[in-house]
Amino acid sequence: MDVLKVLWELGESRVRDVHEAMCPDGECAFTTVQTLLRIMAKKGFVKQRIDARKLYYKPSYSAANASSKFLHKVFDGAVDKLVLSMLTAEDVSVDEMRELEKMIAKARKDKQKSKE
Repeated sequence: MDVLKVLWELGESRVRDVHEAMCPDGECAFTTVQTLLRIMAKKGFVKQRIDARKLYYKPSYSAANASSKFLHKVFDGAVDKLVLSMLTAEDVSVDEMRELEKMIAKARKDKQKSKE
């Protein structure tokens, strides 16, 4: 997930770019990131492209696609179970819950407008 987060933020990148973003102080090895990207490409999580003997990687899925896959794989598509699980697993404050309620209300309005 950390590699995907970096690629979502940077877009198509070389191993060196991903390594620098993930480990700015050298806390992980370049070869570790390189191996992770190779494995992720093999499994279809990222796509590879070669240009002038340099290998570039980009995510195969957007963050929204990954979230949707997670929702369907782990919670059988039940959004309510996902949200309840997150609310009970994390220490969510009352203020954060109010903010979530506002976001849900806005999403509801947006969805209603798009149906009209």
